[in-house]
Order: sequence, then C-alpha cells, then structure tokens
Amino acid sequence: MSLLQPGDPFPDLSFPVPGGDKVTVPEIFAGGFGVMLFYRGSWCPYCNAQLRGFQRASRTLKELGIGVAALSVDDEATTAELITKHKLTFPVGFGADARAVAELTGAFVNSDPAYLQSTGFVLDPDGEVIVSVYSSGAIGRLVPEDVIGLVRYLREPVGH
Repeated sequence: MSLLQPGDPFPDLSFPVPGGDKVTVPEIFAGGFGVMLFYRGSWCPYCNAQLRGFQRASRTLKELGIGVAALSVDDEATTAELITKHKLTFPVGFGADARAVAELTGAFVNSDPAYLQSTGFVLDPDGEVIVSVYSSGAIGRLVPEDVIGLVRYLREPVGH
C-alpha cells in the first residue's frame, strides 16, 4: 500500500450508490476537476460536517467545474438516510471494502471495526492526483474552501 502522490493517476474505483446505480471515479468527473472523499461513517460528526460543507459549496464547485463523490463502509440504508438528512446532491457510495480501497489508494483503515479514515483527493481533468489529504484519525480533512481556492489558482494565467 502506497500513498497517492501528485501526478499519480487516480485508480479506477467503482462503487454502488443508493438506488442501484454504480459510480466509477475518476470517470464520473468527465474531464473536469474532481474531489473524492472517503469518510469514516454516518456516525462521525466531523465527516457529517465535511459532507455538509461540500454540499453548501456545491454551487461554487459546480461553477468551477469541480465534481464531488464520497464513499464509506456504511450500508445502503444508512447511506440513503445520510444523503436525505443532509440533502446531499453528489454521489455517495456505500459498502466499501475498507482494506481493498486502502490497497488502491493508501487510505488508512481503522481495524476493528473496519472503516476508512478520512481521506480526500483533488483530481485534475485528466484524473491525476493534484492533492491527497490522508488522516489517521477523526480530524484532518479536505475542506471545500481549500479546493475552490486551489482550482481558482490553477486556472489563473501563469505570471498573474
């Protein structure tokens, strides 16, 4: 297991979302910037705050061509409830195999019970990692304001 570095291609990661559809990252971002979030579970207050933050920023993110997707080990019913509770409009996957996802991406895993620690990736339009944020515990995570600022900076003409 190795950490994804800037310039690394983000591995194809497919996961189900409530309602029967499947999502594949980075493909879902369709040539735009993307944010892939792994969150600990619906029980985690920090994760809930992060997901709500990305939802609140959704209009600005969309204007800048930044897509968002999230994934946890939660089951479908719990994930559907979380989406409804926070009125999330981006894809939120469920049923992640924490160890398999960690093997692909380097995310830290809590061993018992097994879940992914908070991990966030910002991807460029080619599906390559621009920034990876790995946390080994409850705090330390990607926030929408930083993503928005980064993409605005990357879009500025060189030298300005």
